[in-house]
Amino acid sequence: MGTPGFVQHDKSGSVAAKGDWGMQVAKLWRSLLAVGAMSVLIGGGAHAQNLDQGKPAPKLFADGCATCHRSARGLAKGRFRLTLFLFLQKHYATSSSSAWALTSYLESVDTPQRGRSRAATAKPSSPATRTSRSSIRPPASVPAQ
Repeated sequence: MGTPGFVQHDKSGSVAAKGDWGMQVAKLWRSLLAVGAMSVLIGGGAHAQNLDQGKPAPKLFADGCATCHRSARGLAKGRFRLTLFLFLQKHYATSSSSAWALTSYLESVDTPQRGRSRAATAKPSSPATRTSRSSIRPPASVPAQ
């Protein structure tokens, strides 16, 4: 009375029915899945780190942007600060802090320098627009009393 294959025994040592074997295989798969899930949860996962943290904005520009852009001048021109930040955060920066740093750097490079502008230096002012320092002072000295 031999049957082909192998004989499955239950806990009591008697021969198990054919349907019991399928349930035991299902239990085995569930326990393997549980062990696998526990090993993933217990095992040390890789922690991401921000490689740009602590770098100054010119260094961030040199590392990530200078490949395509020769200079930082003109990159922020005509753009709102918030939209520039969002664009840099989505496409180029690794964190929001590095995106803000790049935004501030690009804006600082594009702002005109304080003092006289090039147009004011190149073009002499006309006599009508020029104010004389003598007109600001009183015409005569104030008598002492």
